[in-house]
Amino acid sequence: MDKTTLAHLCELSKLDFTEEQQDAVIAQMDDIIALMDQIKEYDVTYDDTQDHNEIPYQALREDVAQLSYDTARLQQNTQPRDDCYVVPKMME
Repeated sequence: MDKTTLAHLCELSKLDFTEEQQDAVIAQMDDIIALMDQIKEYDVTYDDTQDHNEIPYQALREDVAQLSYDTARLQQNTQPRDDCYVVPKMME
């Protein structure tokens, strides 16, 4: 990174650095950019044979729909309006 690029970034972000701070920021940004370049070298493609998911599909339970709560009880504090349910405020 050069001082021209840093000056442009400072203008965009409304920052103002002294000469010493500019040199420190440029060094830090160079380190960050070098780290990002190093990270780009890693292969991050997904391989489903390496995710250690050893649960076979047949071992999963059957997906059966069932009621979890009584609908009337869940709606007892609501006020139906315009195809919606309005609930009272709980916090200010």
